[in-house]
Amino acid sequence: MDHQPPPFFKRGPAPLALLTIYVAISVALLVVDARLRTLEVVRQAIAAVTHPLQEIAQQPVRALAGVGEQLQSTAKTQDENERLRRERLEQSAQLLRTQQLEVENARLRRLLGVGERQGVSARAAEVLRTARDPFSHRIIINKGQQDEVVAGQPVLDDAGIVGQVTRVFPFVSEVTLITDKDQAVPVQIVRNGLRSVVFGLGDGRLELRFMPANADVQEGDELVTSGIDGVFIAGFPVARIERIERDSAYSFARISCSPSAGVENFSEVMLLAPRAAKPLPPELDETAKPEPRAADRQTRVKKQRPRQE
Repeated sequence: MDHQPPPFFKRGPAPLALLTIYVAISVALLVVDARLRTLEVVRQAIAAVTHPLQEIAQQPVRALAGVGEQLQSTAKTQDENERLRRERLEQSAQLLRTQQLEVENARLRRLLGVGERQGVSARAAEVLRTARDPFSHRIIINKGQQDEVVAGQPVLDDAGIVGQVTRVFPFVSEVTLITDKDQAVPVQIVRNGLRSVVFGLGDGRLELRFMPANADVQEGDELVTSGIDGVFIAGFPVARIERIERDSAYSFARISCSPSAGVENFSEVMLLAPRAAKPLPPELDETAKPEPRAADRQTRVKKQRPRQE
């Protein structure tokens, strides 16, 4: 008896026949659906079933798109923050410059107002630099001989006396500050009118000297120029008393003062016109020849008259 092995694959219709059948069925379904809308319910049911699968399949794509947008948004935000930071810095610099100009203008107005209030002519000057000598308190201003600056002119700011012109050059001048150890200013105490002289100590402070130990001086007293030196006009603030040391072993008190003006921190100062020298009284002027008195003239006439014999 012959036994044949079973075939691995069952042969059916030919592939071409199957293709023709499937194409005919598809065309028929398309025609029927287009004419009668019979597959709409089936389409909706298939869409309802496949929608969750579509959403699940799109999640990785959406996640990648969200990450890209987040990264792009972060980079854009950083660029925007950097731009705003630069703009803020630029605006801050402009604002600081504007505030500095406003302060400088207000300071110049106050300086000009000092001369107007005192009724004296004055001109503003700019501080160029400090003197090269580190042991002296001197500054250089941008006014010189061409601006008719002369040695001895008082220099002040909006708060009080700063110093005095000591050397004049063609285009610049040297000003010795009141805190210099070689500078002295005659002053007067506003409260009681006592007169004395303040000297610079060379360290930014002043000392009121030649005041008796029992003098009526108090901490906080304001010192102004007395005007008796013929250089500084009377009434300008000079210093304020900070500390008083009295010792019975010494005749004079040791009085420390702080300058009223911004001696160490200014950029503009005011030059006051030099005061005109007042003539001395005839009895004090050694150059004037006093007229002879009548009695002296009569005596000389008698001496010159010849004797009659």
